[in-house]
Amino acid sequence: MPNIKFYKNKEVPLELHRVEIVKQLSLLPVDERLKKMKEAGFNTFQLHNGDIFMDMLTDSGVNAMSNHQLSAMMQPDDAYAGSETFYKMQDKLAEIFGISHCLPAHQGRACENILATRFVKPGNCVVMNYHFTTAKAHITRLGGHVEELVKDEGLETKSTLPFKGDIDLDKLKKCIEEETPKNIAFMRIESGTNLIGGQPVSLDNIRKATKIARDKGILTVLDASLLQDNLFFNKTREKECKDMTIREITRAIADNFDIIYFSARKFGFARGGAILVRDEKLFHSMEDLVPMFEGFLTYGGMSIREMEAMTVGFDESMEMDVISQGPQFIKYCVDELVDYGVPMVTPAGGLGAHINAMEFVKHIPQTEYPAGALVCALYICGGIRGMERGTLSEEREPDGSERFASMELVRLAMPRRVFTLSQVEYVTDRVKWLFDHREMIGGLKFTHEPKTLRFFTGKLMPTSDWPDKLAAAFRKDFGKDC
Repeated sequence: MPNIKFYKNKEVPLELHRVEIVKQLSLLPVDERLKKMKEAGFNTFQLHNGDIFMDMLTDSGVNAMSNHQLSAMMQPDDAYAGSETFYKMQDKLAEIFGISHCLPAHQGRACENILATRFVKPGNCVVMNYHFTTAKAHITRLGGHVEELVKDEGLETKSTLPFKGDIDLDKLKKCIEEETPKNIAFMRIESGTNLIGGQPVSLDNIRKATKIARDKGILTVLDASLLQDNLFFNKTREKECKDMTIREITRAIADNFDIIYFSARKFGFARGGAILVRDEKLFHSMEDLVPMFEGFLTYGGMSIREMEAMTVGFDESMEMDVISQGPQFIKYCVDELVDYGVPMVTPAGGLGAHINAMEFVKHIPQTEYPAGALVCALYICGGIRGMERGTLSEEREPDGSERFASMELVRLAMPRRVFTLSQVEYVTDRVKWLFDHREMIGGLKFTHEPKTLRFFTGKLMPTSDWPDKLAAAFRKDFGKDC
């Protein structure tokens, strides 16, 4: 990654790619956005993509592919069984991670289903730095439970701690002692903790945590879905990694794990997933679950064309000039908003910029889903679709009471190589306006609440007429067409 300086001494992230294919966007008038939000049941997942100007919901499956990836999609071996495309992908993963056994799956949550089905029994515990929604759902549906052992500092929104995703080693030792190694199905480390702001995990912490687990005979599992962002932070923030190549850091991380899985909707810039298993016997104990849930062992529910693109994407994910673009854009966005006084998760992590909704709309109680309300308000005032990462994303306790999230965040995801800097500037402008009008935002309540993963398909309504009043205030400042 070259250190490019500007003559005017201004820090601006510079894309090391050019745009050759574009997709037209539209920005609906504010009254139309208000109408669409009501029709979507105040759930941004239920919006039609054609009604969105800036889609910052996720980085999953929406990253821009390179010209080399698009070219690769024209040369797959489209066989049901024994596809050479699969073996090409498998060889590339073995080259990067040093693990030869590969089970393909259509995306990350499919990998989580297979792992939970194979290893989790009723009463079992899975220890992790922090949970991800689908990973936890698969574990709990089988009668297991999750213990989150991230350091306390990882849950502080304002911080200078470079690796807020690190496991607390003392908590880990205590948990293993209390649960007993026999009852722990596996230890899962998420490289880039999604729900606490895309915060990274250090190589040093990975080594120490996995040694504690392996010394007790506990299986170690890496969720590498957000690995590329994590690698950027290892390289730029961790002393040991500064003189290592991205490939060397990747192998140093991988060597600590028995199993690695990932969503290629993130890692690899395509759409798919895979589980890498170090031990052959363990691999064979899992392989029957792929044809049962996914597809044959050489496609696993994926398009062969996507697998070709993934294989190229894995190589690109080992290049600092490629993986640096996302974190640099995110940092630029976070810094702009922090300078304005907007409460953000700091330091800037991977995946996206994260607004601290607990502070932004502190007048809204957690029972009324402050992050969910804020994400709806942002769409109304800007046509920007973010994602709620708070209590709305949790599931209720067995007795029906709310399980309040440790953090109430609005994620503004930055899909790789998708947005321009002027679009990022537009986002910061609308967030600033909304921050100045934050007292107008009210809460939400459910009208339709699914039992599992309710944030995907649930419907809500505002607790007052605050959306109409917010739209009126926006119209007064900007006019009805903005």
